[in-house]
Amino acid sequence: MNEEKKGTPWVTEALRILALGLAVVLAAAGTWHSAAAAQAASGAAVLELARGAARTQSLAAGELGQTVIPLGRAVGIKMFADGVMVVGLSDIQTDGGAVSPAGTCGLREGDIITHINSTEVSSIEQVREVLQELAGEPMTIRAVRGEKTFQTTAAAAKCSEDGAYKLGAWIRDSMAGIGTMTFYDPTSGVFGALGHGINDVDTALLMPLQSGSIMYAEVADVKKGTSGEPGELHGAFEVTHDLGELYANTSSGIFGVLTEEQLVGDAQPVEVASRREVKTGKATILSNIAGDTVEEYEVEITHVYPANGADTRNLMLKVTDQRLLDATGGIVQGMSGSPILQNGKLVGAVTHVLVNDPTQGYGILAENMLTQAAEEAQALAS
Repeated sequence: MNEEKKGTPWVTEALRILALGLAVVLAAAGTWHSAAAAQAASGAAVLELARGAARTQSLAAGELGQTVIPLGRAVGIKMFADGVMVVGLSDIQTDGGAVSPAGTCGLREGDIITHINSTEVSSIEQVREVLQELAGEPMTIRAVRGEKTFQTTAAAAKCSEDGAYKLGAWIRDSMAGIGTMTFYDPTSGVFGALGHGINDVDTALLMPLQSGSIMYAEVADVKKGTSGEPGELHGAFEVTHDLGELYANTSSGIFGVLTEEQLVGDAQPVEVASRREVKTGKATILSNIAGDTVEEYEVEITHVYPANGADTRNLMLKVTDQRLLDATGGIVQGMSGSPILQNGKLVGAVTHVLVNDPTQGYGILAENMLTQAAEEAQALAS
């Protein structure tokens, strides 16, 4: 099994649009805590994090308040996958020549390995240990591809370079970085961030969430965006102290329960605008581009798109605030999730930037994020 981190930057470009994602990437297993600790953060445990009976009942019912608090705070985000994701295939050099057990048995990029024989695996270390214990004996691999589970058989090959048994698959079990929180709902304790999901850097597939959390972060500096080269926020976050636990990673954002409210400060709740209330014209965004300070910047909503299934690019906006243009060049990676406000209401969150014009980008409607957050919470409780 090839466990080395692949050297691909965390950006996935589709045509001229860039999903802003997270600004910093770490993918080494065991960096944050043990696999056993990750497994302990089950859905039931996450629900219990909603302090007080009223919050717990509200979250379990999939209900969110009529008003939410827009945040715009940069936070550290760490996430552990539900299983290990195959992000590439490779040959293993053996005494008998090059072989690829993973390729031969039919594994593909994007497959999620959940079991080897009867052992559930959720970290690179677990996979490595099982392969060494089996020492090349035939094994059954259970994996998920899309929405289907399948089984295949393989035998790890002994690498002639280091003597270790390997499958010939690059795998990933975790990701981390800096992103922006969109809202906090004081009624349920739920927060939303990013406005789009966390995808694997190599396969571009949504990472299946086993557990995850947010942490306090500060932005140290900004790489300014230019035409053809998106910028990004650079910063650091405290890995030893969690401020909230994730319960869903979806195409409409990541969602969780806040366990400490220091990120909220004295921010006040506002109403969430419906699609019909969102208009082209002046608006503002809340964003954290230096230290831990959130500031409001002027933008213009240039287009509101009609409802179109699962598409999360619901509106287009253009940065007009000279302060933000001078500091960042417009929209940069790490600003994903910045709340968009118009007429005193939360209308959406920044999600994408136009690669060839960083002053422009796309956003998701806030009502869509709230709906997704409620549905995921309800599904978790059922």
